[in-house]
Amino acid sequence: MEWSDVISNPLLQNLPFKIELNKWGKILMSPASNLHGRIQGYITANVLSKIPSGEVITECSIHTSDGVKVADIAWLSDEFIAEYQYTTPYPKAPEICVEIVFPSNSKIEIQEKVELYLSKGAIEVWVVYDLKSIEYYTHTGLIEVSKFFSSQS
Repeated sequence: MEWSDVISNPLLQNLPFKIELNKWGKILMSPASNLHGRIQGYITANVLSKIPSGEVITECSIHTSDGVKVADIAWLSDEFIAEYQYTTPYPKAPEICVEIVFPSNSKIEIQEKVELYLSKGAIEVWVVYDLKSIEYYTHTGLIEVSKFFSSQS
Protein backbone atom coordinates (compact mmCIF):
# COMPACT_ATOMS: atom_id res chain seq x y z
CA MET A 1 0.00 0.00 0.00
CA GLU A 2 1.19 3.53 -0.74
CA TRP A 3 0.56 6.58 1.43
CA SER A 4 -1.77 8.08 -1.21
CA ASP A 5 -3.89 4.91 -0.91
CA VAL A 6 -4.18 5.40 2.86
CA ILE A 7 -5.20 9.05 2.51
CA SER A 8 -7.78 8.40 -0.21
CA ASN A 9 -9.33 5.25 1.32
CA PRO A 10 -12.75 6.19 2.79
CA LEU A 11 -12.60 3.23 5.19
CA LEU A 12 -9.50 4.69 6.85
CA GLN A 13 -10.95 8.17 7.37
CA ASN A 14 -11.94 9.39 10.84
CA LEU A 15 -10.52 6.40 12.68
CA PRO A 16 -9.48 7.01 16.30
CA PHE A 17 -5.99 5.75 15.47
CA LYS A 18 -2.70 7.15 14.30
CA ILE A 19 -1.94 5.38 11.01
CA GLU A 20 1.53 4.70 9.61
CA LEU A 21 2.98 2.37 6.99
CA ASN A 22 5.94 0.06 7.41
CA LYS A 23 8.49 -0.46 4.64
CA TRP A 24 6.38 -3.25 3.16
CA GLY A 25 3.29 -1.03 2.86
CA LYS A 26 1.45 -2.63 5.76
CA ILE A 27 -0.70 -0.41 7.96
CA LEU A 28 0.30 0.17 11.58
CA MET A 29 -2.23 1.74 13.95
CA SER A 30 -1.91 3.22 17.43
CA PRO A 31 -5.01 4.21 19.43
CA ALA A 32 -5.48 7.90 20.18
CA SER A 33 -6.38 9.16 23.64
CA ASN A 34 -7.51 12.47 25.08
CA LEU A 35 -4.31 12.64 27.14
CA HIS A 36 -2.29 12.23 23.94
CA GLY A 37 -4.31 15.06 22.35
CA ARG A 38 -3.81 17.27 25.40
CA ILE A 39 -0.02 16.80 25.30
CA GLN A 40 -0.02 17.39 21.54
CA GLY A 41 -1.92 20.67 22.00
CA TYR A 42 0.33 21.83 24.83
CA ILE A 43 3.57 21.12 22.96
CA THR A 44 2.21 22.79 19.80
CA ALA A 45 1.27 25.95 21.70
CA ASN A 46 4.64 26.00 23.46
CA VAL A 47 6.58 25.66 20.21
CA LEU A 48 4.52 28.37 18.51
CA SER A 49 5.11 30.76 21.42
CA LYS A 50 8.89 30.17 21.52
CA ILE A 51 9.73 29.88 17.83
CA PRO A 52 7.99 32.80 16.13
CA SER A 53 8.73 31.89 12.50
CA GLY A 54 7.84 28.72 10.62
CA GLU A 55 4.82 26.51 11.15
CA VAL A 56 3.70 23.55 13.22
CA ILE A 57 1.98 20.54 11.69
CA THR A 58 0.35 17.86 13.79
CA GLU A 59 0.26 14.31 12.38
CA CYS A 60 3.06 15.11 9.92
CA SER A 61 3.74 12.28 7.45
CA ILE A 62 7.36 11.61 6.48
CA HIS A 63 8.63 9.01 4.01
CA THR A 64 11.44 7.08 5.71
CA SER A 65 13.49 3.99 4.90
CA ASP A 66 10.96 2.06 7.04
CA GLY A 67 7.85 3.37 5.30
CA VAL A 68 5.72 6.41 6.11
CA LYS A 69 5.98 7.49 9.73
CA VAL A 70 3.77 10.17 11.24
CA ALA A 71 5.35 12.54 13.73
CA ASP A 72 2.81 13.66 16.31
CA ILE A 73 4.09 17.22 15.91
CA ALA A 74 6.59 18.78 13.51
CA TRP A 75 8.03 22.29 13.27
CA LEU A 76 8.87 23.43 9.75
CA SER A 77 11.00 26.46 8.99
CA ASP A 78 9.88 28.98 6.39
CA GLU A 79 12.65 27.60 4.15
CA PHE A 80 11.35 24.04 4.51
CA ILE A 81 7.82 25.16 3.62
CA ALA A 82 9.10 27.13 0.62
CA GLU A 83 10.86 24.02 -0.70
CA TYR A 84 8.35 21.27 0.11
CA GLN A 85 5.07 23.17 0.66
CA TYR A 86 2.56 20.60 1.94
CA THR A 87 3.71 17.55 0.02
CA THR A 88 2.25 14.38 1.51
CA PRO A 89 4.25 12.57 2.73
CA TYR A 90 7.32 14.75 3.05
CA PRO A 91 10.41 13.26 1.37
CA LYS A 92 12.57 14.86 4.07
CA ALA A 93 11.91 15.27 7.78
CA PRO A 94 11.11 18.76 9.08
CA GLU A 95 13.65 20.38 11.41
CA ILE A 96 11.85 19.28 14.61
CA CYS A 97 9.91 16.01 14.86
CA VAL A 98 8.06 15.17 18.07
CA GLU A 99 6.87 11.75 19.17
CA ILE A 100 4.44 11.45 22.07
CA VAL A 101 4.92 8.02 23.60
CA PHE A 102 1.86 5.78 23.80
CA PRO A 103 1.72 3.16 26.55
CA SER A 104 1.89 0.56 23.77
CA ASN A 105 5.16 1.95 22.32
CA SER A 106 8.33 0.03 23.08
CA LYS A 107 11.63 1.80 23.75
CA ILE A 108 13.10 0.13 20.67
CA GLU A 109 10.23 1.40 18.49
CA ILE A 110 10.69 4.98 19.74
CA GLN A 111 14.47 4.84 19.30
CA GLU A 112 13.98 3.58 15.74
CA LYS A 113 11.69 6.53 14.99
CA VAL A 114 14.27 8.94 16.43
CA GLU A 115 16.90 7.44 14.13
CA LEU A 116 14.58 7.44 11.11
CA TYR A 117 13.67 11.13 11.51
CA LEU A 118 17.30 12.15 12.08
CA SER A 119 18.44 10.14 9.04
CA LYS A 120 15.81 11.93 6.94
CA GLY A 121 17.12 15.37 7.92
CA ALA A 122 15.52 16.33 11.23
CA ILE A 123 17.75 18.58 13.32
CA GLU A 124 16.08 17.50 16.56
CA VAL A 125 13.67 14.77 17.61
CA TRP A 126 11.77 15.22 20.84
CA VAL A 127 10.39 12.22 22.71
CA VAL A 128 7.59 13.22 25.06
CA TYR A 129 6.64 10.79 27.83
CA ASP A 130 4.48 13.32 29.64
CA LEU A 131 4.72 17.05 30.09
CA LYS A 132 7.39 16.62 32.77
CA SER A 133 9.57 14.14 30.87
CA ILE A 134 10.86 15.16 27.45
CA GLU A 135 14.04 13.92 25.79
CA TYR A 136 15.76 15.87 23.00
CA TYR A 137 17.90 14.08 20.42
CA THR A 138 20.23 15.37 17.71
CA HIS A 139 22.68 13.59 15.41
CA THR A 140 25.14 13.58 18.34
CA GLY A 141 22.68 11.88 20.71
CA LEU A 142 20.68 12.95 23.75
CA ILE A 143 20.94 16.65 24.71
CA GLU A 144 19.65 18.43 27.82
CA VAL A 145 17.53 21.12 26.18
CA SER A 146 16.38 21.93 22.67
CA LYS A 147 18.80 24.14 20.76
CA PHE A 148 15.75 25.84 19.28
CA PHE A 149 14.60 27.00 22.72
CA SER A 150 18.03 27.85 24.12
CA SER A 151 18.74 30.23 21.22
CA GLN A 152 15.47 32.14 21.72
CA SER A 153 15.36 35.23 23.91
